[in-house]
Amino acid sequence: MKKKIVVLGTGFSAFSFMKKINRNKYDITVVSPRNHFLFTPLLPSTTVGTIEFRSIIEPIRNLDNIVYHQAYCLNADTENKTVTCKDGDTGKIFSLCYDYLVIAVGEVTNTYNIEGVKDYALFLKELSDARKIRTKVIDCFENASLPELTEEEKRSYLRFVVCGGGPTGVEFAAELHDFLEDDVRKKYRDLVKFTEVVLIEAGETVLATFDKKLSEYTMKVFRRQKISLKINSFISRVTERKIYLKDGSNMNYGVLVWATGNKPTDFIRNSGFVTDKKGRLTVDMFFRLKKDENSIYENIFAAGDCTRLETGELPATAQVAQQQGIFLAKYFNREMNVKDSFKFKNLGMLAYIGGHKALADTPQFKGTGFKTFVFWRSAYLTRLVSFKNKLLVIFDWTKTFLFGRDVSNF
Repeated sequence: MKKKIVVLGTGFSAFSFMKKINRNKYDITVVSPRNHFLFTPLLPSTTVGTIEFRSIIEPIRNLDNIVYHQAYCLNADTENKTVTCKDGDTGKIFSLCYDYLVIAVGEVTNTYNIEGVKDYALFLKELSDARKIRTKVIDCFENASLPELTEEEKRSYLRFVVCGGGPTGVEFAAELHDFLEDDVRKKYRDLVKFTEVVLIEAGETVLATFDKKLSEYTMKVFRRQKISLKINSFISRVTERKIYLKDGSNMNYGVLVWATGNKPTDFIRNSGFVTDKKGRLTVDMFFRLKKDENSIYENIFAAGDCTRLETGELPATAQVAQQQGIFLAKYFNREMNVKDSFKFKNLGMLAYIGGHKALADTPQFKGTGFKTFVFWRSAYLTRLVSFKNKLLVIFDWTKTFLFGRDVSNF
């Protein structure tokens, strides 16, 4: 009889695991509120229509020999080898038995309990988040187009604030800049002079994980693009139309996108499993979950952003999660020697910074400018999971270049 594997999640580590594992050898059930894999490195491009939403997703049901349930996992019973799940729509509770459990639930955006953030900010983790941002941005321009508004009211609608100077925040600000330069100038000519993009970062620089020269180059490019940078700045409170900073200043805004750090999901926090100081699951070099300091669960595995290897911390990036998922699949397929523990291969980091310029911080080279932008697009194009996705993204890029971005609200 086939062994049963229950996989929690549909992100990079979970999807890579499911693609590479021998699905004829196991009965695999997937539990996740999201019924598709999302290629998150290109998610910022969808917020302004550079790429369309469906171009960067792959339905889980496209994988053969997989049973999928659209639900949340509430808890795991390690004694009876069951997980309790809840359907997000109907609220129905059900249980699943497993021989092996693979936890790859990722993390959620951390609001740091700042007043008003959860109620008024927009996030950028899921496709639904990108859709909300795109709708809100267009709404702001349509609202600012209404008659009898003062100039200050128009500026208020058209001030777009990004909180967080990591790759997500920087790339969203860059995409927004391109949208303003390439499309707003043509379609909302009278409003261009009232627009402003503000990036707020608590640290001393943006893209702090990149080489220092690349971070400095990014800030130089942003200032040239007239993106307002507020470095070493902290938000203390957010209301429906205003942001308050800890230095006592405040500003009105039309859209606030919150792209700061992450924190564990409710499932991880309530699981009772061993975690590190940041609340992430502790695993050994074969991604077996730690039971305590001296023992492991032989049948429970975890990978991706929700984990920390006992030998040291790795960045919470797509390439790390993807490599972990592939390793775990090979482990289940018995394609490796049992002594061959996981070794991360650093492929480097890429980021788009607007105006057809990008950064590359790789072990082989560090690049900036247009040539690196071409490399950035080529690298992500090859990483898309299906031929269909590759074709759709190429089509979207071509369509945007020839005809501009769609400013329709739908």
